[in-house]
Amino acid sequence: MNSEISLIKNAIQARIRNGTPTSHSALRLFNGFLEGFPDLQIDLYADTILMMNHAKDPSNLNVLLPQLQATLLEIFPEIHCIVLKERYASQMESRNGRILLGSNPADWILENNVKYHLDLTLNQDSSFYLDTRNLRIWLSSHAKGWEVLNTFAYTGSLGIACLAGGASLVIQTDRTQRFLELAERSRELNNLPPKNHKIQPGDFFFIASRYRQKKEIFECVIVDPPFFSTSTKGTVNLQTQYQRILNKIRPLVCDNGCLIAINNSLYQSGKDYLKMLEEIGSEGFVKLEEIIPVPEDITGYADTIKGSSPSDPAPFNHSTKIAILKVKRKQLTGSIWF
Repeated sequence: MNSEISLIKNAIQARIRNGTPTSHSALRLFNGFLEGFPDLQIDLYADTILMMNHAKDPSNLNVLLPQLQATLLEIFPEIHCIVLKERYASQMESRNGRILLGSNPADWILENNVKYHLDLTLNQDSSFYLDTRNLRIWLSSHAKGWEVLNTFAYTGSLGIACLAGGASLVIQTDRTQRFLELAERSRELNNLPPKNHKIQPGDFFFIASRYRQKKEIFECVIVDPPFFSTSTKGTVNLQTQYQRILNKIRPLVCDNGCLIAINNSLYQSGKDYLKMLEEIGSEGFVKLEEIIPVPEDITGYADTIKGSSPSDPAPFNHSTKIAILKVKRKQLTGSIWF
């Protein structure tokens, strides 16, 4: 038990050395998968600690929890709430999160001067993805004047970053209405214009098809699908179907626009992902413009990393592989070719 606490302390101190958390910041304090204790992940959201228990038998961590809680409160005395999620618990309530300390988890964080609404017990994850922080920063600095389609938007943080950066229109689409409602609350938190923000619940394949039929185009389309999902309209599988998804959405990107492709499959190497992107661009209409790295609090630091991903993500620095693709549209005899 002392060895696990020591690993966690060292990981947290590495984060603090690289930037003291502010009162409303959000960061990963411990990535056990890469930092020596795969059963545990610890995140900080404002004044709330979120612990993710990934043990197949959640009770395996019970003996550690009192000492772990005391350690976290010693390092962060300002913490008012601790939430524990047990991924493999039999009860959904435990999967979505039980409050161990306090009563009201943080409901917003501040990142890059943008506020994001949270619901830390909405789902089995946190409702906010820390690994795409650098992409949100990139979007907020590039999206001025853009019309953006954010597919698989979940709670819409990437779209809100675009809106905060001056996008003229952001359409957020996801199958689940209650997830998209958090995006609208984030818009309200930032006093962003309601006319520039649209949430659109619906199946990805249906919505993509409808926009293609209407010949709608956007300066930026974001594609961040789950690892696996299925509906009556089609199947999402990052291992075998991702190229098909990108090809369906590519016609919606305007000439010289951006297609942002995110793939978080642990089992697809960075080399294989690049090969797939090169195949999409083999005719010269899609080009890899930039790779967005995942922040170090997610990847771990040189002196804290103890493990590795199942497949090598290089040249990406994490299994969450973020690529900015530039799209060209060729005008030929009155028609658009892709």
